[in-house]
Amino acid sequence: MRILITNDDGISAPGLQVAEAIAAELAGPGGEVWTIAPVFEQSGVSHAISYVRPMRIEKVGERRWTVEGSPADCVLAGIFEVLKDARPDLILSGVNRGHNVAEDTVYSGTVGGAMEGAIQGVRSIALSQYYGRATASSDGFDAARAFGASVCRQLLEHGSWPMEPFATFYNVNFPAVPAEDVKGVRATFQGLRSASFGVQPQVAPNGRTYLWLTHMRGNADTLPGSDSRECHDGYVTVTPLRADLTAHDLVEDLGRAISTDFPARPDRASGRRA
Repeated sequence: MRILITNDDGISAPGLQVAEAIAAELAGPGGEVWTIAPVFEQSGVSHAISYVRPMRIEKVGERRWTVEGSPADCVLAGIFEVLKDARPDLILSGVNRGHNVAEDTVYSGTVGGAMEGAIQGVRSIALSQYYGRATASSDGFDAARAFGASVCRQLLEHGSWPMEPFATFYNVNFPAVPAEDVKGVRATFQGLRSASFGVQPQVAPNGRTYLWLTHMRGNADTLPGSDSRECHDGYVTVTPLRADLTAHDLVEDLGRAISTDFPARPDRASGRRA
């Protein structure tokens, strides 16, 4: 198996080493693990791509590259340049330091990397590690190390991977507890918290005002069965996602309310009806 790894924390992030260990276990002795990660941290860039500027790419080791761009850029660089003659069989994006649940999913560069992989027709999994006081004595990746490979293997063997019309990919979050305290694995839906991001103003020494983004917390208040609630309660959560943003349940009613056929207009050049 050929596995491509990216992340949004950057090439030097400790979670990337965890992802590489997970990938090595999945790929096996005859497999290949390739890493293509951003030069700098790209948290919060979602599915952004460098559409209006070029991105520098540099080889920094054996099967290891950096890109001056987003996680989605890294995936594109991998599929269409570095691995253009041998596409990856799997893309792992992460392991992010911090969970990507509920509305975080929309902002996450980690999820954006996996989304791009799915759009390109490659099975893709986003991996994120919730951290907190329970794991403060370690680097925080205990649960990801212990269960990352087994969860990914279960998805590869038993997950559903339809590629049309929009490919499915998976968002995996590990709870902020030591590995021995993880309660299990749960299939979940994307949650919604009562509050997400806000801003905090700060006046700089030059008198100018700057705004810092603040992240609210409310995972315990979300619905049972959601990624945010179950991960908060100590479970590894697995959420199937697609890039399709259509509210399918509303299309039929909206069509009945607004669908209209306009009369044909004359062709201005010929005077004929169009």
